[in-house]
Amino acid sequence: MGRRTAPATATHAGRPDTAVDRHWRTDARRALQYSLAFVGLIMLLDWGAGALTLPRAVLWTVLGAGVLAVLLPTRVTAGDGWLAVRGLMGERRVRTDALVAVRLYGSVAVHLVLRDASGRWLALDRRVLDTNPLLWHRLDTGIRRSLQRGTLRHGTRVLQELADRIDGQEARAVLEVSGLR
Repeated sequence: MGRRTAPATATHAGRPDTAVDRHWRTDARRALQYSLAFVGLIMLLDWGAGALTLPRAVLWTVLGAGVLAVLLPTRVTAGDGWLAVRGLMGERRVRTDALVAVRLYGSVAVHLVLRDASGRWLALDRRVLDTNPLLWHRLDTGIRRSLQRGTLRHGTRVLQELADRIDGQEARAVLEVSGLR
């Protein structure tokens, strides 16, 4: 029995017009595995030292939940004219067809911050867009509408660099698959 892989274009099962981060489940599962391994190892060491008690086990479990909270990735979804990021503290959503500003922050963990005309904002890891062409397509469609409406005032250079980066990756992938590279 072979390993199942995510389809190239991941959509939400209940809403086919909604694009989702196709790597989120794998990343969330990995975060859970790391936190469970951390708690298991700490408890095993504590038990081996003869110091494991119920309060300490509860403490290690709470600490493991904290590790999970830190490692758990945000869930990114997009639809026609909107982009949403859901994390532990709730969901943030912007209208991509009414964007006002797009900024890039960070040098190691680069985040894209989007702000719409209603004042709502969200931040997402740029790698999510790099690895999910359907999410990028939804965002790009909304950006084009924002440009047509004249609402997007800041960040066109950032968006152009991002488009060049993502579209370049897609073109290289097509060339590799076709054997032309």
